[in-house]
Amino acid sequence: MDVILLERVEKLGSIGDVVTVKNGFARNFLLPNKKALRANESNRKLFESNRAKIETDNANKRGDAEVASKDVDGKSVVLIRQASNVGALYGSVSARDIVEALDAEGAKVMKSQVILGKPIKNIGLHDVRVALHPEVNVTVKVNVARSPEEAELQAKGVDVMASMFERDEAGFVEAYDPNAEPGATADVNPDAEAPAAAAEGDEAAA
Repeated sequence: MDVILLERVEKLGSIGDVVTVKNGFARNFLLPNKKALRANESNRKLFESNRAKIETDNANKRGDAEVASKDVDGKSVVLIRQASNVGALYGSVSARDIVEALDAEGAKVMKSQVILGKPIKNIGLHDVRVALHPEVNVTVKVNVARSPEEAELQAKGVDVMASMFERDEAGFVEAYDPNAEPGATADVNPDAEAPAAAAEGDEAAA
């Protein structure tokens, strides 16, 4: 389907561009959200007669978004979640969770403005894009951790999972006996067992 864009749409075009999109994308997203018009003759005339107003309205909205972006850009929020020993969350962090966390920090955004390719399912620091306007994008940092202490470490740049793995590795140290025979464990002394075995043999012979 050919449509006339009423605002900039990422990877498609800018205001006034006539683009070809899949029918479902047009019917389910662009047209109901008033981001585009069907590119027929009547709508072309309608757009051209209202183009100046559409562009002015867009410029005003962009200006408002740029002002609002100062309260959002670079914001960092902490979300405490339960997770496994390998850092996998029992559940996930959604756009709604991020909106609520930002709201608690005094940054107002809408769920539709939070661009998550997929839900966050691991602890760590995650950069999330927020589209306040088609032409105004900012980034917020989402610190997902199992405890406030862990979140604080991550905020300081500590890779919590890597540190945990290193501690586990350090805790497992096999005892080493430099005098042991090849293949023998550290707590086994072949020389000490030999006399005992010989003694048992003597008793059997007697």
